Amino acid sequence: MMTLPTLSASDFPADFLWGASTSAYQIEGALDVDGRGSCVWDTFAAAGKIQDGSTAARACDHFHRWREDVLLMRQAGFNAYRFSIAWPRVLPTGRGAVNGRGLDFYDRLVDDLLEAGIRPMACLYHWDLPQPLEDQGGWLSRGIVGPFAEYAQAATRRLADRVPDWMMLNEPSVVAILGYGFGDHAPGHRLGEVGILKALHHQNLAQGAALRAIAAERAGLTLGTVLNLSPCVAHSERPEDIAAAACWDAVWNRVPLDGLLRGRIPALLADRMKDIVEPGDEAAIQYPIDLLGINYYSRMTMKHDATRPFGVGWGEPRCDRKTDMGWPVQPDGLYDLLMEFKQDYGNPAVYIAENGAAYDDRVDVNGEIHDVERVRFFQEHIAAVGRAVRDGCAVKGYLCWSLLDNFEWAFGLSKRFGIVRVDYDTMVRTPKDSYRFMAALIKGE
Repeated sequence: MMTLPTLSASDFPADFLWGASTSAYQIEGALDVDGRGSCVWDTFAAAGKIQDGSTAARACDHFHRWREDVLLMRQAGFNAYRFSIAWPRVLPTGRGAVNGRGLDFYDRLVDDLLEAGIRPMACLYHWDLPQPLEDQGGWLSRGIVGPFAEYAQAATRRLADRVPDWMMLNEPSVVAILGYGFGDHAPGHRLGEVGILKALHHQNLAQGAALRAIAAERAGLTLGTVLNLSPCVAHSERPEDIAAAACWDAVWNRVPLDGLLRGRIPALLADRMKDIVEPGDEAAIQYPIDLLGINYYSRMTMKHDATRPFGVGWGEPRCDRKTDMGWPVQPDGLYDLLMEFKQDYGNPAVYIAENGAAYDDRVDVNGEIHDVERVRFFQEHIAAVGRAVRDGCAVKGYLCWSLLDNFEWAFGLSKRFGIVRVDYDTMVRTPKDSYRFMAALIKGE
């Protein structure tokens, strides 16, 4: 039987951040309240593209139950919480007049977080693109850059007196690949390579513009973004599989990383992107951020497949454990990722902005949820982070995904990532064993 690592918050720096992340669309509900406009996921769900037929119309009803959710974090001892702001709540059509009622909700949430001793970390874009902007081209168009910068400025103008940390995007690679390349996510475009690369580049441009807009609006903020990074490994030692893994690494990891941190397009993609990148773009997408959020779930095992975009398909991961999403459990990949990032990018400050697993949680006869596999997942991955910290990585925090079971995008309500169970009929919150594990770790119990 495997011996799991013994963990304590005292093994980490005293100012280490411990907490959880969520996103607005996945938990808030109240999609037609206080002047909120429509977004691409509303349209996607209305078209019947959610696997279990559900919608986010109610989700976790966090919009009305935020006090209860903040209390859960306070009782666990969390000192940080990354949440996203819903773009269509702030600017219902994506730009123009600011909807003050939409920002009122985040005012209340931020004040309650601060009162609870929890550091609010705001993310501007977690996939809820206002539908009117998508109708004008969305992330396929350079016209998205100005509206995103305006939105960033409006949000910080209202909240930055109390919110110190601002993340621009969440997982631009997922937005581009699944939303514009493969069509599995909203807005559902199946445009292959050109859709992916345009959406990636225009997110980079919008991010650069937003960072500059926020810096001009208020000095002294901690500015960053959140990237889903995965070590890409070859399915076999065949040269074509090795080349496929390198190409996918360029698409998934390096376009966001090298654009922001180095101001350049990955050499492997330069020819494919020559008609997308204009003079001055590389300078515009680079910005000296203060803190990078890293989302990690697993490695990616890739192989050559001439029928798919970039000639890359999925190989079989070398792993005997998988989550309910079918994702391999590979905590050593997180350590490898952090060490590689330290070496390749000069060891800037990072934090784990998402890390977690979906499992088919069951409520026992006593009303409890003993999510043993999720606890093991956290133990192993937090241990990997601790090992990286000891080996010199500038890791500043660990936020689990997610505080609550929620609307898991195209899967609807069928996949549960939360450390707190949500009964979608009654909205009752029930802490799981994983919640108690995180609380005990943080409190040193």
